[in-house]
Amino acid sequence: MSEKILLIEDEEKLARFVELELLHEGYEVCKAADGREGLALFESERFDLVLLDIMLPGLGGFEVLRRIRKSSSLPVIMLTARDAVMDKVAGLDGGADDYITKPFAIEELLARIRTALRKRAAAGFLQVGKLTLDPASRVVAFDGIELDLTKREFDLLAALMENKGIVLTREVLLNRVWGYSYQGETNTTDVYIRFLRGKIDETFEVKYIHTVRGVGYVIKEG
Repeated sequence: MSEKILLIEDEEKLARFVELELLHEGYEVCKAADGREGLALFESERFDLVLLDIMLPGLGGFEVLRRIRKSSSLPVIMLTARDAVMDKVAGLDGGADDYITKPFAIEELLARIRTALRKRAAAGFLQVGKLTLDPASRVVAFDGIELDLTKREFDLLAALMENKGIVLTREVLLNRVWGYSYQGETNTTDVYIRFLRGKIDETFEVKYIHTVRGVGYVIKEG
C-alpha cells in the first residue's frame, strides 16, 4: 500500500502542482485549503505524513501543528513563504520534522519527504488505522489515547502490527511472544487475543483484530 500524504495548503495552484507531483511519485494525496478542514481530515483518516502551510485561513499552521502533536508523532513538514529564523524555530520547536521555504524545487521537497518517511520507518513506528505502537518507548495509543497493556499483550500486538495484513498462525505467535521453549497451554494465544480485543476493538468500537478460522489471526483496518 502506498504512503498517504495530507497536504494542507491554501494556494490553489501550488497545491495542485504539489499534488500532481506526489501522485506521479506513487503517493496517495488528500488536500485541504484551510486549517480547520485539514485538521478534520487528519482526525478522520490515516496518513503517513503531513505537508503543512503556516499562513492558512480558518486555523493557522502553528495551531494545526500543536493539535496534531497532542495525539500523533506523524512526520510534519512545514511549507511557508516566511523564512524568518524565528518562524523556523517556532515550527521546529512546535514539533515539525522539517521546514521548507517557498519557492522551493519540487525535487528538494520530494527528497525531504522520502527522508522523513525513512526516519519514521527506521524508528520502527507501527500504525493500523488510529492504532499506533512505538517499539522504542513501548507506548501504544488509539487516536492519541494511551493504552495500558501488559508486556505479553504489547509483544503480541507488536507481532501482529509488524505483519499487518498477513495471517499469523497461533504457533507462530506463540513462538514470537513466548519463545520456542514455552511449555504452557496451547490456547494461550487465544486468551491474549481476547484481552487485546477487549482493550482495542471493543473499547473503541473498531474491528482491527480478525480471526481466520482454522489458521490464526491477522490485524488490518476494517
